[in-house]
Amino acid sequence: MFTLVTERENPTFEKIISPIIDVPPSPALITVKSPIINPSPSPAQLTPAVANSMVVSARTYADFTPQATFDIKKCDLHKLEEGPPLQAVLTREEGLQYYRTMQTIRRMELKADQLYKQKIIRGFCHLYDGQEACAVGIETGINLSDHLITAYRAHGYTLTRGGTVREIMAELTGRRGGIAKGKGGSMHMYTKHFYGGNGIVGAQVPLGAGVALACKYLGNNEICVCLYGDGAANQGQIFETYNMASLWKLPCIFICENNKYGMGTSVERAAASTDYYKRGDFIPGLRLDGMDVLCVREATKFAAEHCRSGKGPILMELQTYRYHGHSMSDPGVSYRTREEIQEVRSKSDPISMLKDRMLSNNMASVEELKEIDVEVRKEIEDAAQFATTDPEPPLDDLCNHIFYNDPPMEVRGTNPWTKLKSVS
Repeated sequence: MFTLVTERENPTFEKIISPIIDVPPSPALITVKSPIINPSPSPAQLTPAVANSMVVSARTYADFTPQATFDIKKCDLHKLEEGPPLQAVLTREEGLQYYRTMQTIRRMELKADQLYKQKIIRGFCHLYDGQEACAVGIETGINLSDHLITAYRAHGYTLTRGGTVREIMAELTGRRGGIAKGKGGSMHMYTKHFYGGNGIVGAQVPLGAGVALACKYLGNNEICVCLYGDGAANQGQIFETYNMASLWKLPCIFICENNKYGMGTSVERAAASTDYYKRGDFIPGLRLDGMDVLCVREATKFAAEHCRSGKGPILMELQTYRYHGHSMSDPGVSYRTREEIQEVRSKSDPISMLKDRMLSNNMASVEELKEIDVEVRKEIEDAAQFATTDPEPPLDDLCNHIFYNDPPMEVRGTNPWTKLKSVS
């Protein structure tokens, strides 16, 4: 467990430390960044506390398992002969990055909850805590050059697609440093290859098919991931989009994040069939555990390869769960019990699942993960401080940042940004 300074490095060390070798190191002295030991003190200076500090409780990278293979749940399949693999390989570096990103999303959403209750964040606000494995798993299963569009529960995807915590928090508070310059708010955040954040239920799905059509037209081997919830799955425009995507064999992954409730209505009360992965009928589909980041990653890789190979669209249903209510105006306990929420937290929490896997397979130490937690909390606090002090966008910015490229100054002889005189 511990690496000790040898007698060759310090001839007096082993003789002095032997009476206190069983004393556990102080948590304050634990580090995971470097196995370097400070110059040895003299025997007179070697108190038990100092001796403890010389026990390197942080294991070197060589002490950790560099990668491990994990069993994952089998996906339910529709019109597919084979599905994703039943095992997933995870490297130590990947595991630490997944853990950090999911913790960042979790802590960011909890801070947003706090700021909303303080009336610093106003308007609509839909939080993503509980569903972190979906955003992280999907992002790790596609390429940076691929495209993604989602609904109003968009904070997690904004982060995984390249946004920063600072930009997201500032957008929530309507500040100039926000990712949409303070004019989009919770539901309208954008980054490169990420098209929001859309407030109208289900309306982003045909837009996503349009992005997939552009990918096919350009022949760039890119795909579009189009996300929606179980509530939107009953919208007519969803089925219209399925039809066109299948006809044109668009490289589009339709993903239904089934978090069991559409606003305050359970899926059983809202849908005659809750097999959302079969809704495409003529489109192949798969249903999987959306609380397992590795399961989501492997299924997304499988779906992406399906699209890139020219087979057309595919449908995924991610069975997940949101801890908060539908939005900040919904306490989330009038249509489900607190016991139900707690049971999911205790048995299926995506962060705990990844953490347990890494610890049980010697891929990380408890101290290392705690240090990540501390760093994430500090990042969130710094971002919140910025989000409450950055100035609001000036009125002059109202008509800016609308077009990706500068529009022509005159359209049909008229400058669109000038006031027109009344002719009445």
